[in-house]
Amino acid sequence: MTGSTMNKIFRLSAVATAAVVLAGCASVNIDQTLADTNGATKPFTQGKLELSRTEQQQQARSKLSNDLLAKQLSMDDAVQLALANSPAVQTLLAQSWADMAQANQAGRLANPLFSFERARFGSELELNRLLSFGLLDLLTLPQRQEISRGQVAQAKVQLSASVIEQVTQVRQAWVRAVAAQQTLEYAGQVNGTAQATAELAKRMQQVGNFNKLQRARQQVFYADATAQLASAQHAATVALEELTRLLGLTDAQAAQLKLPEHLPELPKEPLQAVTVSAKATQQRLDVQIARNQLDMAGKSQGLNLINSLVDIEIGIRRDTVFDKAAATKTPRTGYELGIRLPIFDWGTSKRDAMNAQSLAAASRYESTVRGASSQLRESYSAYRTAYDIAKHYRDEIVPLRKAMAEENVLRYNGMLIGVFELLADNRDQISSVIAAINAYQQFWLADSALAASMTGKPTSMVMSAPASGGAGEAAGH
Repeated sequence: MTGSTMNKIFRLSAVATAAVVLAGCASVNIDQTLADTNGATKPFTQGKLELSRTEQQQQARSKLSNDLLAKQLSMDDAVQLALANSPAVQTLLAQSWADMAQANQAGRLANPLFSFERARFGSELELNRLLSFGLLDLLTLPQRQEISRGQVAQAKVQLSASVIEQVTQVRQAWVRAVAAQQTLEYAGQVNGTAQATAELAKRMQQVGNFNKLQRARQQVFYADATAQLASAQHAATVALEELTRLLGLTDAQAAQLKLPEHLPELPKEPLQAVTVSAKATQQRLDVQIARNQLDMAGKSQGLNLINSLVDIEIGIRRDTVFDKAAATKTPRTGYELGIRLPIFDWGTSKRDAMNAQSLAAASRYESTVRGASSQLRESYSAYRTAYDIAKHYRDEIVPLRKAMAEENVLRYNGMLIGVFELLADNRDQISSVIAAINAYQQFWLADSALAASMTGKPTSMVMSAPASGGAGEAAGH
């Protein structure tokens, strides 16, 4: 290769490097990224996802948190409070920004290395200057930039999936906290009634109207109600603290937290299975993530193959020799090529790892696609079953129990039944009400899980078996 040819290569390389480097200098725009994420997850964030980086933004978040805490917190309010107040959400956004910035950095050309050498030979002084950079890095820069853009896109999709997961956790924690509070309130009412009946049984035994066994039955009922009240108190505390952690509340903020007394009413109509399945394959983020991983594995295949075999460094040299005896200064220019010889390592392990990663990405994508529809059907089944059960309790079991209770009060007033038959019926009604609260809770948990499964990644939803409604509680009385 002649000197003129090399000079031409250097000039072209310099121009190309400058153009590509300038083109690749764009950094990650986190504001635009969050705007895109808000658009992709609007049903979950309502467009309120924001990373606070300034004092003004932090003050705005603090004001919004105070406004939300000043009123009774609905499910949507809880999500907004978590987005505005939770340090975990801010950590998630900042970490995603860092991941995208690192992915963007991988698509840039490494800075050139400048080395300087000073050597003296008798009356001669030699100054050597070398500017070198990775030739292979330069040649593969377009491909690395394409991979980098894919990684940034992957990080954006992952951010959307993480936000949906975070919001789903908040929604489900809110449902559990409200249901636990509702159950606690009812358990307190039952305990009060049980205490009164136990006292009544005691007095009736004292006057000889009841025997020891009849009194013991009422005392056991009171003891059970007391134990259930204690359990309900702890369950309510656990659920409330879980919600507090997800909202990122301080101790002072936790003291201000006010929840509704009851879970929301059921929707008039449940979602239809056709609507759910039609949206599934278009929106599922876990499918998009698996597909992006497969695409990046394919793009990285050729790049890693070259890097596993050879590594080339090229440098532009300019030396100057000063001769004091002759009073001359002689410049020298040239270039250097450095090639790492594949003698000890032929890169077989790297290529094996690369092939394995590509195969894993392909299998992961296939597994995700195959499992997506099945997981969605399972989520919809849980949703629809929970809806039907909750509706059944609302429309059938609870009204029937109420009608039975009213009828038994009439029968008691007419002296057709005794006081303990009336109390036994009340126990069945208590069981029905608690089972109805649990059915409502199961529905709203399933509703949140289905929404996450339709857009993000599948969320596990284990339904508890419906209670008997107290059908056999009166047995033995």
